[in-house]
Amino acid sequence: MHLQESGEMYLETILILSNFGKDVRSVDVSEHMGVSKPSVSRAIGLLKSGGYVTMDKNGHLHLTEEGCRVAEHIYEKHTVLTRFLTSLGVDEETAAVDACKMEHIISDTSFRAIKKYAGLD
Repeated sequence: MHLQESGEMYLETILILSNFGKDVRSVDVSEHMGVSKPSVSRAIGLLKSGGYVTMDKNGHLHLTEEGCRVAEHIYEKHTVLTRFLTSLGVDEETAAVDACKMEHIISDTSFRAIKKYAGLD
């Protein structure tokens, strides 16, 4: 299953929220992303059927091994691109917003080149 940008965003959000050390529920994802609960429910259903997410009997979301791999890769792109842009003089807020857009379309080849150029690899 090929993930669209929105699917990547959901996985990244689950990863970020789980890094705070708490159980992640759909409502947490909804609040963090500012999207409706039905939108989260639909997205989680697709991610579950794609093998990226599981949900336990208490409604807590968990990334599968593949889901975690994808989420960590997207999050790495986000953090590296944000750092790179701020090193060029872009303010933190703009850099984060732009990195969020770029992380989904940049090729792995270009991303690796930026990491190497910026000394972030």
